[in-house]
Amino acid sequence: MSQKRLSLSQLVVKYPDTFKLRGSSQEKKIALTFDDGPDTRFTPKVLDALKANGVKATFFVLGSLASTHPDIIQRIVHEGHVIGNHSYSHANLPKLSVDKFQNQIERTDNVLQGLIGYAPRLIRPPYGAINEEQVRWMADHHYLIVNWNVDSLDWKSLNSDQVLHNIIQQTKPGSIILQHSGGADSQDLSGTVQAIGPLVSKLKAAGYTFVTVPELLHVTKSR
Repeated sequence: MSQKRLSLSQLVVKYPDTFKLRGSSQEKKIALTFDDGPDTRFTPKVLDALKANGVKATFFVLGSLASTHPDIIQRIVHEGHVIGNHSYSHANLPKLSVDKFQNQIERTDNVLQGLIGYAPRLIRPPYGAINEEQVRWMADHHYLIVNWNVDSLDWKSLNSDQVLHNIIQQTKPGSIILQHSGGADSQDLSGTVQAIGPLVSKLKAAGYTFVTVPELLHVTKSR
């Protein structure tokens, strides 16, 4: 007998303590998140822009790239940002066997533990894709799955005006905003980098405070 597969929105409702899309709507706080790094093309520029604007963000990194660019991981942490686990090789987790799924998470944890001294509590599955069995495993191992409720669509190599428009249009108190600090060689994330300054100005002017995901969700960054 096969069980009905739950959608992501159903999983969020069923596992509210383990699966988050946003923070509280009671406070005008928002979290910028950046996936798929670290790389040498865009991650340093994203970090420069965040530093110039005095904003801390959360980076969901790939274990394979973290081990290739340990210096960038250390810079992220040194500059006050938070690191989350985005799997080892950007695998589509629901398509993996139990062993391979666990290996994607644990291998990344091991790399990061060695580089930053903690295993992240925050996990963002690639493509936001995860199934119920995997959510339960995350809960049992004290992880927190963090997807998003604002998608910049910056992975489409949009220009800064488009990135800015997509974010501003959707942002509300408690929003978790998805952007990227790395990607395929064919992707141009210049728009992401260039949008950071105007984005921070506009949202601060509208009364928003920028925080890391652990601050937004009132959780620890490590397990």
